Amino acid sequence: MYLKAANINIDDSVLVRQSQGGDLVAMERLILKYQNRIFNTILKMCGNSDDAAELTQEAFVKVIESIDKFKGRSSFYTWLFRIAVNLTLNYCQRHARTATRSLDAEDTEREDTADQLLRDVLSDDRAVDPAMVAQSRELCDLAMDALLKLEEPQRAIIVLRDIEGMNYTDIADVLNVELGTVRSRLSRARGNLREILEATVNEGESKH
Repeated sequence: MYLKAANINIDDSVLVRQSQGGDLVAMERLILKYQNRIFNTILKMCGNSDDAAELTQEAFVKVIESIDKFKGRSSFYTWLFRIAVNLTLNYCQRHARTATRSLDAEDTEREDTADQLLRDVLSDDRAVDPAMVAQSRELCDLAMDALLKLEEPQRAIIVLRDIEGMNYTDIADVLNVELGTVRSRLSRARGNLREILEATVNEGESKH
């Protein structure tokens, strides 16, 4: 069960030091501060809310168990996301399944609107930005379906960069890869996502 939301302004490093000293309230505040962001990141990666809730809980259990080993070489934020992302990648690869979401088949007007919005996105010369796409209610389901068709590492990097808004250096830290690998992997992931969205548009057009 998630903790009740509250206003948290204490610096992470202070809360970490207090947690390492056995302060349970400080640990509770760290969990509260990040639980929704971790859950949403995991959900975008695995596509199932029940699995995401379980993995979120497992991630924070690992944080509690390992907090004494945290040396501060990276920020607590990236350390936490590294734990959560690695757990989720391992889970997705073990289960080797693709989650799907569905639109209301009877709501043809909404589907037509979604197709048009997808075409607008794909006509832009820039790479598809899932964060922008997600702002449209009509595109949300289609965008998430497309995201879940990517391979897990590409899905992870899209979620971290374009949805979570993480910078390249932090992504490299979370994924334990070189900065250049982040840039190249992100470019490939965005290209593949564009291809999936284009296929979705073409499929939609062929039905009309």
